[in-house]
Amino acid sequence: MSPPPGANDSKTPPIVSLLAGGVAGGIEAAASYPFEFAKTRVQLRSQKGVPTPKNPFIVVSQVYRSEGLRALYKGCGALVVGSIAKDGVRFLFFDAIKNSFADPVTGTTSPLRNLLGGMTAGVVASITAVTPTERIKTALIDDARTEKRFRGGFHATKVIWQEGGILGLYRGFAGTTLKQASATAFRMGTYNILKDFETVRDIPQNTATNFANGSVAGVVTTLCTQPFDVIKTRSQSAHGASTMEAVKSVWLDYGLKGFWRGTTMRLGRTVFSGGILFTSYEAVAAILNPMFAVVKEKLPIDG
Repeated sequence: MSPPPGANDSKTPPIVSLLAGGVAGGIEAAASYPFEFAKTRVQLRSQKGVPTPKNPFIVVSQVYRSEGLRALYKGCGALVVGSIAKDGVRFLFFDAIKNSFADPVTGTTSPLRNLLGGMTAGVVASITAVTPTERIKTALIDDARTEKRFRGGFHATKVIWQEGGILGLYRGFAGTTLKQASATAFRMGTYNILKDFETVRDIPQNTATNFANGSVAGVVTTLCTQPFDVIKTRSQSAHGASTMEAVKSVWLDYGLKGFWRGTTMRLGRTVFSGGILFTSYEAVAAILNPMFAVVKEKLPIDG
């Protein structure tokens, strides 16, 4: 039996995983940021008795009318930078783990190993990139609706560092890591489970298939990990809070249902962004793989 396309004879080199993941992460973050902005606004503490709309388009339109277009992209730079690093690291580690455990004939990996690979990649991404950039992004969004003391991403980073040092930038680390580990496990695991299923059954891998698989992965991820996202957002507000303080504040404000606050808005983003992320990754990898294959052939290195 000859290996199908995507089997282990055509493993993605680590440098391609890193570069393609970084490019895809930056594109996805920039394209879907208004949804992320709306979701974060809803999860942060609001005034008692003042209803918060659940429709992301209503939140976006209200902010646009009252604060202008620039307000909708407050914190976007931090998220884009963080997403480039985060997704570069996530795809690098996930592909390395997937390649190590893939079936030598089919190139596929078991569902459990897909999930474990995603979980490992999520933890590494949280430590190296996600927590500090998410902290800055969330603080900027929170500050813009209250005190307005941050002039931008660099200024926010400087102030947070002066007030809390490295621990200030890593505020909400536990919640972020739990979210990243679970989200990456479900997102990348689900996507690759679907992709492996289609590979074995000779279903063509094209832009439409990649986008659909990424969107399904986004839905699964959101529904399974929303409580971690809410806790992370509360922990990383402008003044910050411990993980336990964040859990307590959500419970006191909204009860159990509060841990799924912003689900509709996050779904709007993850369905869209999941499709963009994986479609962009596959497209960039398809361009880079032949280039690095040629470079590898010309290098005078054995193996």
